[in-house]
Amino acid sequence: MSEIFFTSDTHFYHDNIITFCERPFADVTEMNEALIRRWNEKVKRGDLVYHLGDFALKCSVQEANAVLDQLNGQIILIRGNHDSVAEQVKHRFAAIKDYDEIKVNDEEAPHNGKRKIVLLHYAMRVWHSSHHGAWHLYGHSHGTLPDDPQSLSFDVGVDCWNFTPLSYAEVKAVMAQKSFSPVDHHGASDRAGILSSDAKRLSEN
Repeated sequence: MSEIFFTSDTHFYHDNIITFCERPFADVTEMNEALIRRWNEKVKRGDLVYHLGDFALKCSVQEANAVLDQLNGQIILIRGNHDSVAEQVKHRFAAIKDYDEIKVNDEEAPHNGKRKIVLLHYAMRVWHSSHHGAWHLYGHSHGTLPDDPQSLSFDVGVDCWNFTPLSYAEVKAVMAQKSFSPVDHHGASDRAGILSSDAKRLSEN
């Protein structure tokens, strides 16, 4: 049975990312080999991987193809800000998109056993159906953006997760530790609290 995985910000061939993110690799060769090995230890050929951007950087088309030749699974790429090389080998991906919303079969999920997940390279404070408990996965920040324990979102970048993709089950386990609290105008209790606070502040002025 095939599985769904999520990852981001592999930065294959990007030597400076080793310094920028303090990755524990001596050079890009060691980094690439480790990323490919850890990917394939979890992802099988029939699996689907959503890669949330910044696949590779500062490499040739031939080098990008060589990496793709070694990675298991079909890959859907959500464009990041460093994906010009990926665009040149776009035929190697199952799809390339700027943004995606998916529904994953999960009998424990609300809304007829369908889990809605919003995918974007960048983190959002609110997203489509966030007030109904939809999840949001992102990358870009390499673990530097503080996680919000009350938000059903988090960074799936490799720098946060031991340089491996996360399965849907692993994502679900992370979300289970969250304390969901709507923050936009659809969260009635939150809106009431904000309005009450504003009214009090105005009355004091």
